[in-house]
Amino acid sequence: MKQMSIFEYKNQGDTYSRICGAIGCEQNVPAWPDEFGKSIKKYLTDAGIPEIRTLSLFSGAGGLDIGFSDVGFDIIESVEIEKKFCETLELNSGVGKQFQNTHVRCIDIREYSGDNLGKIDFIIGGPPCQTFSAAGRRANGVLGTTDARGVLFREYVRLLQKLSPAGFLFENVYGIVGAQGGKPWAEILQSFSDVGYRLFYRILDAADYGVPQHRERLIIVGLKNGTFRFPRPTHGPDSIDEQPFYNAETAVEGLDLSEDESKSGIGGRYGALLDDIPPGLNYSFYTEEMGHPNPIFAWRSKFSDFLYKADPNQPVRTIKASGGAYTGPFHWDNRFFAYPEYKRLQTFPDDYEISGSKQVAVKQIGNSVPPQLARMMAIAIRIQVFKTVFPFELSLLDEGEELTFRKRKRELTAVYKHKAEMAIASLKEHKVILPDSHTYYSAMDDTFDYKEVKPGKAQYRIEADWGEELNISVYDVENSSANEEARITIEANGVDLNIGPKKIRIDIFSNAELAYTVGWKAFEHELIINAIKADLVQLNGYYQYVPKLKCSCEIFLNHPYRKPLEKIVSGDYVAQIVSTSELAESWDVLEEEVFDVAEYLRKIGYEIRNHNTNPQIEEGQWLIPYAFPTLTKQSVQLRKRLR
Repeated sequence: MKQMSIFEYKNQGDTYSRICGAIGCEQNVPAWPDEFGKSIKKYLTDAGIPEIRTLSLFSGAGGLDIGFSDVGFDIIESVEIEKKFCETLELNSGVGKQFQNTHVRCIDIREYSGDNLGKIDFIIGGPPCQTFSAAGRRANGVLGTTDARGVLFREYVRLLQKLSPAGFLFENVYGIVGAQGGKPWAEILQSFSDVGYRLFYRILDAADYGVPQHRERLIIVGLKNGTFRFPRPTHGPDSIDEQPFYNAETAVEGLDLSEDESKSGIGGRYGALLDDIPPGLNYSFYTEEMGHPNPIFAWRSKFSDFLYKADPNQPVRTIKASGGAYTGPFHWDNRFFAYPEYKRLQTFPDDYEISGSKQVAVKQIGNSVPPQLARMMAIAIRIQVFKTVFPFELSLLDEGEELTFRKRKRELTAVYKHKAEMAIASLKEHKVILPDSHTYYSAMDDTFDYKEVKPGKAQYRIEADWGEELNISVYDVENSSANEEARITIEANGVDLNIGPKKIRIDIFSNAELAYTVGWKAFEHELIINAIKADLVQLNGYYQYVPKLKCSCEIFLNHPYRKPLEKIVSGDYVAQIVSTSELAESWDVLEEEVFDVAEYLRKIGYEIRNHNTNPQIEEGQWLIPYAFPTLTKQSVQLRKRLR
């Protein structure tokens, strides 16, 4: 079929107007992707167009499978290792279900032979991506192919070589392209090429194809013969006639939610902060950089989905498979999205069953490819690879044609800042009012979980004296007459901390091993209970930026690690990659003693990273992100070992 020019397409209106007009579906209304999928499937069935025998690998909850099956790719087998995902696939397989002929294989891909399938025309799937994802990079560094999950693509290649289909579609996170200096990416491309496939790849944003969610994914199409061009975006600035994005409010409209599901408000430590955040923004609303008069968080100190409130007039940001209590998107009515709304935002059909509780179901949804993106890729593949004739033309991208979603993403900071300014202007005038001085009892366990307790359960008595200076005194309950063993002094590093006192002094009257850590935790506790900052990191700033705190420490007792502690608190070799020899010189110890010092620092709550905790750090190199202890019971680093 002859491809029309972009100008000819423009004269015929936007892509979905033409497609939906041809197959009889309404576009850009609530749940329209469901109807789009059903209409495409009905056209192919009514026209008697043969299905394409397809194998699905790493099937997850079936996002790719839904989209491809709607476009006439008959999923012969779905291969998945996670039991809950398998249960979901089973729930939707059988006569009258989404996957009518599918056999679900709940098996490790490394044990899957692919025998007795008959002729397979196409393979789809994306291996686990955590080792290349943004969340993975933030938590662990880029493990890539040094992690077992990062090499499962080789099993994909093995099955391609054995079954020799006409082509395949491989999807993954876009971070895979630049991971580990591009070495895994080069290996992936070479491996696919070595088994006889010519490769075509792009990074696409799902919102450009009618999904009410911005979700960037790497898509590789491999073909034995011929060429492939990716479909042109159907929505957004890169679409024909710049069709508006399918927005979140339209997507979730009309769902019948229970009273609990539609109830506003989220609880917990940060829940009330959501109320003032403008739709489209996140925790960064409460930062100095956004102009907030009472900045609680440091710039770029949290994931972008922390306290992220969706904008009803735009697609939501990427839905994550896993997250904490404050991981968005949150509804613009200051509540959690309900499970049926998550399905709509990911373009899963309303009647598609997902196994497990809401938490388990949302994890499966967040791990999936949006079916609507899969449908558009499947249509482009059917047209170009299998020569399927549809009653509409599909606009295709030229090989060197660039999409603009990355550029638009970079420009969003100015938009968010303007939104923040408008919202902040409506807040009451900010005045710094000093908290009351007080005394309380506290305890801390070996996971650095610090809390106020009753005197009978206390390890320490804390006195917090708020004035021109904040003076915090830590006393050992069992030895209340102990001499002062250490003093920590904290000042602003050339900035206004906006907390009232210009100086903080922490006096520690205890020789208990963790009393030093308790001193820092007591200061952090004051920030938290007085709604000044979320934690010490927010006051200091994320370690990749210039610290806002200038600290010093004096240890008065005969402490074996006095000098290393005093050096670290002063910022010596903090927040930078340093060698063992550099630390040994700074700490005035032998190089073979550096591990012992580092392990002691971990024991009292410091986050210390090396090659063993973060493989992207070279052997013999170290990173101490902060001058103060930051480990908590939620810390990923708490469960790691230095050797």
